[in-house]
Amino acid sequence: MYYSQKVMGVLPQLKTMSIEELNQVKDMVNEVKVHNAKQSIKVGSKVWVVQKTKKTPGVVKKVNIKKALVEMKLSNKSLGLYNVPLAMLEAA
Repeated sequence: MYYSQKVMGVLPQLKTMSIEELNQVKDMVNEVKVHNAKQSIKVGSKVWVVQKTKKTPGVVKKVNIKKALVEMKLSNKSLGLYNVPLAMLEAA
């Protein structure tokens, strides 16, 4: 996996942290991802639903506090409406 120079600059600090501190950093990163998603994702936005092994395109139909209702599509065929955590969304 490729890491940017900015991310690599944080690595020495991460290596000195305890497991508890690393879990706190993970939680904080997830909160920042959700915050950024809320700022950039609106109803009608085209998004990517990011899973571990794939990305699926979709369109946001409704934005809730922690999740968004997304109509996922594959080759112009609707796969249905899904409640997706904001942390799993990327702007297309």
